Amino acid sequence: MTNTVGAVPDPGVDPVNPVAVLAMVTSGVAATEASIIRLQAVRDAHLAVAQRLAEHLATASGASSTQGEAVDLAARSVAAELAAVLHMSDRVVQGRMARAAELMTRYPTTMQAFSDARINTAHVRLIQDTAARLDDEVRAEFEHAAVAACEGETPHRAKRIVERIAERLAPRSLTERHRTAQEKRTVWREELPDGQKQLGLIHSAAVIDGIFDRLTQQAHLVKTANAKAMKEAASGIAPDADGIGDPADDRTLEQLRADLCADTLLTGTPSGHDTAAGLLSAVQARVEVTVPAFTAMAPDTGTNPGTAFGVRAEQPAELAGGQPIDTDTARILAGGATAWERVLTHPVTAAILAVDHYRPNADLRRLLHARDSRCRFLTCGLPPRTQDLDHTVDAAHGGPTEEGNLGGLCRRHHVLKHHTAWKVKQLGAGILEWTSPTGSSYIDKPPPPVTFTIHEPDPPPHDESAPF
Repeated sequence: MTNTVGAVPDPGVDPVNPVAVLAMVTSGVAATEASIIRLQAVRDAHLAVAQRLAEHLATASGASSTQGEAVDLAARSVAAELAAVLHMSDRVVQGRMARAAELMTRYPTTMQAFSDARINTAHVRLIQDTAARLDDEVRAEFEHAAVAACEGETPHRAKRIVERIAERLAPRSLTERHRTAQEKRTVWREELPDGQKQLGLIHSAAVIDGIFDRLTQQAHLVKTANAKAMKEAASGIAPDADGIGDPADDRTLEQLRADLCADTLLTGTPSGHDTAAGLLSAVQARVEVTVPAFTAMAPDTGTNPGTAFGVRAEQPAELAGGQPIDTDTARILAGGATAWERVLTHPVTAAILAVDHYRPNADLRRLLHARDSRCRFLTCGLPPRTQDLDHTVDAAHGGPTEEGNLGGLCRRHHVLKHHTAWKVKQLGAGILEWTSPTGSSYIDKPPPPVTFTIHEPDPPPHDESAPF
């Protein structure tokens, strides 16, 4: 289209050049990422200073404990102060302090490349972790080669090269290191949302591959049997009562692997470790769960419990430690329980009021486990089984052994309270006020054991009543 002034672009064509926009965005992202990396390097420098400060405080205190213990206590105190403002676990902060101090003192080439944004935090972690097995004499040689390998490469692609460099310089063979590493084999669990948890296992590569391959073979066998059963059902052939095939089973290969793993671990016999009397095979899984009364009660068939006073009547149950689980699982567990410990809570605030057959020892511990459900130091989330019952006012100073003067603390924070300048006092209703060495105050409230949500309850699965 033209006009009297001259040629103008066709309004139906986008005048923006996508290539130019992409180039601008790419340049902006690169500059932003470089700034972020430089700031992360500055943050690590501050954390390294915090670690050095802790070491100085430990030396200046003249503590009667060994130097290592004194440094650890001072580092805990400093890390707790930083964690309070970062809203992070002080364990994580203390670990980062130690790692940052190591980076500053033992890896100067890596720190310089990090500060120049030539490598990122993942590269730094790769270099530090890989160099852990090297002697001091070869660390500088490794560091220069590793930084050069990381520049311009992703951490994943650089990992193989960095590990080859470390293997060439390592004082011990892979076989020797594997034998040492095997001593650290372990199993752990982590919380996930929606009533799930993750189970982790560290073992030798051959064992892990063998476990995964066996589960995969079993899952394929079940999938094949299911497909056969589905085809036979379509042809009018009655299913084999002794077979594993189920025409209605639509689980994926991943789901089957998970279910087969759970079945084996929960019901299988550890033949490689059991005794002739079957002592290990007799051990059964134990789960501690808190179930609200309305959740444990089976709703009438065809009716809906609805809400009471604007609050959902059917509340989630919780595993020990506070993680919610679905009501179907809670009812199944409740149906198989041989005994119950009743904990009475306030219907609105959910504060723990009492437990049955109150006694100063076991019942008080149960009450505090139910009230606190985690370590009561701010930023800590360890579950009740890890706790010491701490007297806020020491029993030696007349502090009573009662709910209003007790709080569950993990061993780490129990030691921190008694051996550093951190202080705590009870404000009532289980609320704790922590005061840091710098005088800052932090409030920690016990997590409510029941989450109130205005919502209609879910119906039971397959219209089945609760198993009790």
